[in-house]
Order: sequence, then structure tokens, then C-alpha cells
Amino acid sequence: MGTNRILVAMSGGVDSSVTAALLKEAGHEVVGVTMKTFCYQETPSHGRTCCGLDGILDARRVADALGMPHYVFDVEEEFTRDVIDDFVTEYARGRTPNPCVRCNANTKFGDLLRRGRALGCDGIATGHYVRSDRTADGRARLLRGLDRDKDQSYFLWGLPSELLPLLHFPLGSLTKPQVRERARELELVTAEKPESQEICFVPTGDYRDLLRKRLEPRHPALEPGPIRHVDGQVVGEHTGYAGFTVGQRKGLGGGFAEPHFVISVEPETRTVVVGPREALEARRVRVDDLNWFHGPPEPGEEVAVQLRHRAPEVAARVVELSGGELEVELAVPQSAVTPGQSCAVFRGEELVGGGRIRRL
Repeated sequence: MGTNRILVAMSGGVDSSVTAALLKEAGHEVVGVTMKTFCYQETPSHGRTCCGLDGILDARRVADALGMPHYVFDVEEEFTRDVIDDFVTEYARGRTPNPCVRCNANTKFGDLLRRGRALGCDGIATGHYVRSDRTADGRARLLRGLDRDKDQSYFLWGLPSELLPLLHFPLGSLTKPQVRERARELELVTAEKPESQEICFVPTGDYRDLLRKRLEPRHPALEPGPIRHVDGQVVGEHTGYAGFTVGQRKGLGGGFAEPHFVISVEPETRTVVVGPREALEARRVRVDDLNWFHGPPEPGEEVAVQLRHRAPEVAARVVELSGGELEVELAVPQSAVTPGQSCAVFRGEELVGGGRIRRL
């Protein structure tokens, strides 16, 4: 892509380790960088998070083994502003955020590249399982990873379009077993390291701990309120609507003849609405906070959308695109479409952009 000094975001995991190794093998000059966020502060489990002390040390060990420089960037201020504050605000609004999308759109790519330029880097690489290429007319684009089980394009719809020509994703054509095998061949210390499953800044595993810490004590999101059935009947009381997300089944109490789920969260009245599975299905979805790489789709255009990580894509038709919002009609009704989650939009294998689900 015309770059030869590439900054690699290294979390201390096997994917970013092999990314750095493959770029060096391809003849690039590679600089490793690990982001230091506030993730691991003030908690005894900090070392196990993706960007904790263990991750920093493992990234440095890999960089030393590959003979490349390694730096630690303190991005606490940016990460807190762009990711954590947004996470807390979304739950306070009764929505379910996706912090990885926010991190990629801001801290992991944009802020990192700006800092990397001071090191002489004009390209950036990560261990995401996604492909990048150029069309015949030179347009840079992002494509799904070949390994659909690991494809991570869903998380990248928010990237600034001007970054696309500068991005490198060496793992996009590989499977996870192939990546681990390459790490073993290189005898990297991260070869057998398990993947981190938790939200990095919620090391306790309970995001409500973070909300209680960052919201005022009597915030409505943490106060009791009614649990109301879709038929209008109040069937119970909850201890804070921030503890509920659309599609959730646990914590709703018993007494129903069939399984019930959270259908919606109404922060204005602190109400959690529940109902049977069929009440979860949605045929139309409205999306805001839009971002397009090379222009938006046209009204009436047939596209594919992905509404949740690991959910299969579904065919959809663009009904309306106006006022900063997109409305799509799904070819097949989808269950548990959740406000605050992402709607990634594809044409075939190409990721064209997306936004955040506003409402159904």
C-alpha cells in the first residue's frame, strides 16, 4: 500500500504478535506499540485484561524476539473520553453499547496513527481478521475475513474513511489455527495464550460495577422501577434498568407460562418491558451515528446487514436515508435487535459502513 514503516498495535496476544511477524517477513520496517489505558488500574485482576500489565510485557517480549522496537502509548484520556464515557452514557440511556466499535473508530486507529506519525510511521496494522485491498480505480476497501468464524469486519464500520488506504490486516486470509501454528513455528511466547473474552475496562466481569462507580449514587438507571408485560400489566420490579438488555431472559422472575425476555428498556419511566419470544422479532430497523467509507447506499438498494457480533448477515432493503438516519427493512425478521448495538452494512464481501441501532 505504499508504506514501509508500519505501526503495529500489539495487545500482547497471539494475533497481533503474528501480525508483526508477517509484516517483518514481507520486508516492512515494523514498530510495535501497546496502548496503556486505565483498564488495569485499581483492580487486583488487572494483569489478565487485554491491555493490562501482562499484555504490555508479552508484547515487549515478542517485539524483542522479532528484533523490532516497542513503545507504550498512554491513551487513558482519549480512551476514557471516547469509549468509557460513551459506554456509561449509553447504559444510562437504556441502550446496550458496543465498546470495541468505539475503540476501533477512535483510539485504536485514529489516535494511534496520529501518535505513530511522530515515530515516522505512515501505516497501521492490527490483528483483526479482515481483508483490505484496492479496486481497479485505486479505491481502498475493507472485506470480510476469509475465516467467517473469526471475521471481525463488524467492528470496523466506524473507521474514518481517510484511514483505509493506510491499513494493513495480514491475518485476513488466515484461520485462527494457522495463526497459532505460525506463532509456534516462531516460538513466540504468545503462541498458546488464550483469547480475552471480557470487556477490558470491566475486569470484574460485571459492567454494573463500573456504572455504580461512574454514575451518581441515585441515578435513575440504578434505581428500582417496574417490570411491565407487553400487554400492559405490571408483573414485577427491578433494581435498575441498566442491568437489562433486549433479549435477556435471566432476572425477570417467574410465573410465566412460557419463556419471557426483555423486549425493550424505557429509561423515561425506568420501565423494563418483557414478553414472549415472538415479541422480540423486528422487521424494520432505524440506525443513526452513521459512517460511510465511499458514500451511502441508495434508497431502495438491496444490501446485507449484520446486527450483532457473530450473528449471520441478513438481506435488507434501504427504505430511507435522511436526517442522519438510515432505515432498513429486513428480508427475514430478526430477534433481539438491540438499540445501541451496531448495524454493519455490506455489499457482498465489502464493508461499506454502518451505524448504531437507534430503534425498531
